[in-house]
Amino acid sequence: MTAQNLSEKATTFLNLLSDEIKEKVLFELEDEERFNMNYVPIPRKGPTFHDFDEKQKAAALDLLQSSLGKEGYRKTQEIIALEKVLRIIENDDNDKMPDGRPRRDPLNYHFCIFGDPASKAPWGWRFEGHHISLNFTSAEGKISASTPSFFGTNPGIIKTTNQEEKEVLKKEAELGFQLINSMNETQLKVTRFTEEAPLDVSSANHRKVEKLYPEGISYTALSEDQKEVLLQLLNVYLSTFEPHFESSFWEKIKDSGIDNLTFAWAGSLQPGTGHYYRIQGPTLLIEYDNTQNNANHAHAVVRDLTNDYGEDILREHYKRHHN
Repeated sequence: MTAQNLSEKATTFLNLLSDEIKEKVLFELEDEERFNMNYVPIPRKGPTFHDFDEKQKAAALDLLQSSLGKEGYRKTQEIIALEKVLRIIENDDNDKMPDGRPRRDPLNYHFCIFGDPASKAPWGWRFEGHHISLNFTSAEGKISASTPSFFGTNPGIIKTTNQEEKEVLKKEAELGFQLINSMNETQLKVTRFTEEAPLDVSSANHRKVEKLYPEGISYTALSEDQKEVLLQLLNVYLSTFEPHFESSFWEKIKDSGIDNLTFAWAGSLQPGTGHYYRIQGPTLLIEYDNTQNNANHAHAVVRDLTNDYGEDILREHYKRHHN
């Protein structure tokens, strides 16, 4: 998917909207709303699926699917579907949002576009709701940023309804446990920095994030088999991105040095009790946390330490074109 094609899909979506809905969806690229990331069920700006007719909804989903890799779109759809599961599990018809709609609502996901996709200037867009925050930036004829990228699941493993034992973030969990449980005593002392996992990812919804400490075990201190598992785990996260951006992000990580990657763990070494891990490098922070609801409620986030929201790319663009 080229940025031009993505621009065309965004423009097609916008052209289908009424003036009233278009007013809700459009923001200036520099608007502070672009950095208002969140992943809990709160009131948000931007229209939702409730506001769209079938053609508008199809165009919105086409834009979303074109902005993600196959795995990213799968996870997005399955996390949205978990809202129906939560409504059954919680069985609370009185749990409403301020606008009167159910708090658990698969239609309550918001679209915001920042800037003008039809122009040659940089622009961005966001898809966000409960347990999803996806932020995209396009500049200089390419998708220049797809972070922050957040996926969460509640329940982590569906243990009720007819979808029993379904787990949206299964590979993220399994490979993490495989890696930590392959470590010898010396490696474990370096990697596991506390026996109690944090209550959430440390980066939360902060606009800017930095490397976290302690960093954990270095890639160079892993065995060859362990290195392979770590790279498989890293690939699970990067494969959610649109293929061209995934490739450029991989190159960025390699250019900064695979040997500079680290892996850190907190909490239980077995599923069912709170656990957390992070992968870090000079340009990368990935966090996975599963502590809530008896460790059956997972949060996973990818941050680019140098280019979240495309800020690094945009600085270069403005330097060249608006000196």
